[in-house]
Amino acid sequence: MIVALALIYMVFAVLLNSVGTVILQSIHAFGVDKPRASLLELFKDLPIAVTSFLVASFLPLLGYRRAMMLALAIVGAACTLMPLRPGFHTAEFLFACIGVSFALAKVAVYSSIGLLTADKAGHTRLTNTIEGLFMLGVLAGGWLFSAFVDHADPANPSWLRVYWLLAGVCALVIGLLAASPMDESAAREDGMGSMVGSLLQMRALFLRPLVYVFLLSAFLYVLIEQSFGTWLPTFNNEILHLPNAVSIQLASMLAGATAAGRLLAGQVLRRLHWHRLLNLCVLGMAALIVLALPLARHAAAPAGAGWLDAPAAAYLIPLIGLLMAPIYPVINSVALGALPKPAHAAMTGLIVIFSALGGTLGSRITALVFARAGGIHAFYFSLLPMTLILVTLFFFRRESDRAGAVAPVAAGAAAE
Repeated sequence: MIVALALIYMVFAVLLNSVGTVILQSIHAFGVDKPRASLLELFKDLPIAVTSFLVASFLPLLGYRRAMMLALAIVGAACTLMPLRPGFHTAEFLFACIGVSFALAKVAVYSSIGLLTADKAGHTRLTNTIEGLFMLGVLAGGWLFSAFVDHADPANPSWLRVYWLLAGVCALVIGLLAASPMDESAAREDGMGSMVGSLLQMRALFLRPLVYVFLLSAFLYVLIEQSFGTWLPTFNNEILHLPNAVSIQLASMLAGATAAGRLLAGQVLRRLHWHRLLNLCVLGMAALIVLALPLARHAAAPAGAGWLDAPAAAYLIPLIGLLMAPIYPVINSVALGALPKPAHAAMTGLIVIFSALGGTLGSRITALVFARAGGIHAFYFSLLPMTLILVTLFFFRRESDRAGAVAPVAAGAAAE
């Protein structure tokens, strides 16, 4: 079942993070401008937020495994429409389906982690591993899409053939999930499944200081992540003047660096407290921005440039992923580890909602600044949420320490 969870997360990694590639290709193939192209992020993230809110607390009744199979079926069917009816409206519909499906899949995957692990340490390790594999899926997706892009004519619709392959992979993972049973009884409790019960459970979670400080941290993190993840291919193409396929390939280094960072984070966390590590990561990200963007300002790659001809900024900016990597899985694990297993679905629903809102806002702001002031200023804007996340991490640590101090007292009282 753990293999199945990893594979479904990798499938959605390819689909979700193809938005940057599809934005770049839509600008060339469908003739849309940057602000309109950025709406693909909205079509993806708004359904994620709405679906997560509506179904998070109902999933234990449906079953996490069935929810993941349903998600793959929806998105697999939508993938087949892209080559059959190419156009920007079809792309909007595809990302809406991806959003609905990912909401189902992420709540199910994160909630399943609690069922498949015995303690907090195991939960943190499995969360980091699955999130690391997610970023490997993002890395593979960049190369997969670039392999179908016509280097000589970026407007050639040949890149749409990649969706036949993705639809086939969805079908294969559905088969694997069907053959992977899982005991989900621990996730069910009385009162689950009613709309009133769902809303009350989310409201109760949201009123806890630990939860709302965590959600603000997650919101800011995803705002930063999506600003770079969505617009780095276009930045490479328009600011560094690299060809479309090379721009997509080099942008995939961000995913590769993030994957490496998440897989290494588990080892680093054995020797360093999570709060200190995350603060060092945020400060390192800001330092890279200050170093790399001046180098990008006057960069000009030659016509037909390849990897070896790319400016230094094309290699420096993706290194942000290495430092950004531990933040999201660590804060998710700390927050979920403080809650009982039946509350994980509702909490994951809140995580997905705020992550989606952060992703949409980050991409939209970057698009508007990119269109009006250029890509350099658009990426400089990320320094603001980086500063704010340092503040939220301070309060998040304080609340998590308080929660850890209260838990042993409560356990002792229950024993008496």
